[in-house]
Amino acid sequence: MNPVIVRTLCSALLFFPSLLPALDQAQLAAIHPAMEEAVKAKQAAGIVTLVMENGKVVHHDAAGMADVAKGRTMEKDALFWIASMTKSINATAVMVLVDEGKLSLDAPALQWLPELGKMKLADGSAPEKPITLRMLLSHTAGIAFPRRAPSDGAISLKAYVASLLKTPLAFQPGSSYEYGFGPTVAGRIIELASGMKYDAFLQAKIFAPLGMKDTMFNPDDAHRARIARTYKMDDETHELVPGYNPFVTSDASVTHMVEPSGGLFSTAADMGRFYAMVANGGELDGVRVISEKSVQDMTTPVTAGGKTLNYACGWQVNTDTQRVNSQMPAGSFGHGGAFATNGCIEPQSKIVTVYLVQNVLVPDSGKPKDRFQNFVMAAAGIKVNPPSSAKKGRP
Repeated sequence: MNPVIVRTLCSALLFFPSLLPALDQAQLAAIHPAMEEAVKAKQAAGIVTLVMENGKVVHHDAAGMADVAKGRTMEKDALFWIASMTKSINATAVMVLVDEGKLSLDAPALQWLPELGKMKLADGSAPEKPITLRMLLSHTAGIAFPRRAPSDGAISLKAYVASLLKTPLAFQPGSSYEYGFGPTVAGRIIELASGMKYDAFLQAKIFAPLGMKDTMFNPDDAHRARIARTYKMDDETHELVPGYNPFVTSDASVTHMVEPSGGLFSTAADMGRFYAMVANGGELDGVRVISEKSVQDMTTPVTAGGKTLNYACGWQVNTDTQRVNSQMPAGSFGHGGAFATNGCIEPQSKIVTVYLVQNVLVPDSGKPKDRFQNFVMAAAGIKVNPPSSAKKGRP
């Protein structure tokens, strides 16, 4: 080859790393048969997988069935209840308002929601520290379970949060961690600070700018036809049978409460664009949603009771000692959902993985996700070292 051309290509690769060779295609090609094997093993009825690198889709595939009884094949644009994956979108919405100067992660949140200042512990004592948005988003505020799930259209976000705040705090704010409904309270604060309904704010500030046309709290009839059926395993027959999904309402005209902690439906393509935006420092295709500083702030693990957790503001984080996504390296972050969905970002390489299923009480339902992410890391040539201690999983 002409030396001048060689030098030109080398210079282009130096200044434009996205021109470097893509992920190993043989490893990516191995994902589909592995997911088909998982379907045959009854680890899921159907699976959708997506991989993005530097904001571009490099793998998008579907395996199995969306509805076994109806013979409906799983399609790449199938709609899934993403459950707690919603928390990362909710946190990003908070950061939009932080960037606008309307909210602060570490100021007392009672300035936007005065009822927070009236909360007590179970013994009737007042909290030693004021509750902040960072605490609410990271499950360290003391607003925890038990769940008080609203039924079809029975309650507004405003009323639901009011009921949450009537329950005593589970612990001193900032002193411990318990997975709960702090993010839901943060969602109500978004409404108060923005002057907009929660779902309208997400649509205007995140979904529309990113072209996420299939992400919503209450799917219409056209979208409902694309919802992947939820499955569980029958104890007696060991066959996958339809399971109950509390967020699929009786019909499209019956709307569910917008739940910031876990109410969204979405597709792999939509979630891929959301994660790619975060992986790229808050911007995608020339559209900035949040600042790079906000991305860093919301994905940095928090501390509680003097201990660093593997949870940030709406994001689960792989640390040196604790892994949520065992096949992803330390520093990766994302979130899972109640029905075994998962999204993860490897920030150094800007690789995004999205894994969507609808499983409830299905044994080994996490194994296909692990195999999927293992193939992606192998395709990227990223070696995933084991945690530096035996302690793994959620804080």
